[in-house]
Amino acid sequence: MSERSARLDADGVTWGPQKGMPIISGINLSVEAGARLAIIGPNGAGKSTLLRCFYRGVKPQRGVVRLDGVDLWSIGPKEAAQRIAVVPQETPGDFPFSVRDVVLMGRIPHRKGMARWSDRDHDVTTRALARLELEPLALRQFASLSGGEKQRALIARALAQEPELIVLDEPTNHLDIRHQLEILELLKGVGPTIITTLHDINLAADFATHVAVLDCGRLTGHGEPAEVLTVEHVSNAFRVGARLHPAESGPQRFSFSLR
Repeated sequence: MSERSARLDADGVTWGPQKGMPIISGINLSVEAGARLAIIGPNGAGKSTLLRCFYRGVKPQRGVVRLDGVDLWSIGPKEAAQRIAVVPQETPGDFPFSVRDVVLMGRIPHRKGMARWSDRDHDVTTRALARLELEPLALRQFASLSGGEKQRALIARALAQEPELIVLDEPTNHLDIRHQLEILELLKGVGPTIITTLHDINLAADFATHVAVLDCGRLTGHGEPAEVLTVEHVSNAFRVGARLHPAESGPQRFSFSLR
């Protein structure tokens, strides 16, 4: 699989419905090639909307998103699909394909017209299935999988796409604790730049090289986890009482209470 990665820059990115207040406003941040950015914030903060701006799901009303210095909207759809893979939060329910077929779909952006799947397409698909421990499920119908299994299949599809950037919206949803940890550990080892939303602050602190905090559509913090995930910052963003528990070994842990 490819180990390419790309830098992403957002300059003054604003988006909202045509009538009404912007959902996100004036977002400025940079994600270095190969970095892992976790975006956190309360429900309704604009996290998913910001992700959509990063993968051409919506075009910013103001500002620009650049991939390796090039305006994302000046890149053709096929090239964008070759360079950016997306794992959405909501998984399709009744996808009438096998797991292997779903993962193979990650090769569509690299396919030439209606040509047959190449040996490389099948090889990349097989390796993606193996990395997500999906070989025993390869011939199962996607619709028959559990929520967590579907999520793993969609992440395998993203890896098969061999992108420079993977954008994931709450990738640990529907996963038990073991598979949450396994998925994030796997993503640490892939080559592409990773941008993801996570609702678990402790998981974000463990996984990310950088964290961005969104609150009411605005960026209120961006930097390395130790700089951004402070008691004051987390308490203010989530409107809770946050406590930080030092650990003798490993990362510190937050606990929370209602104010």
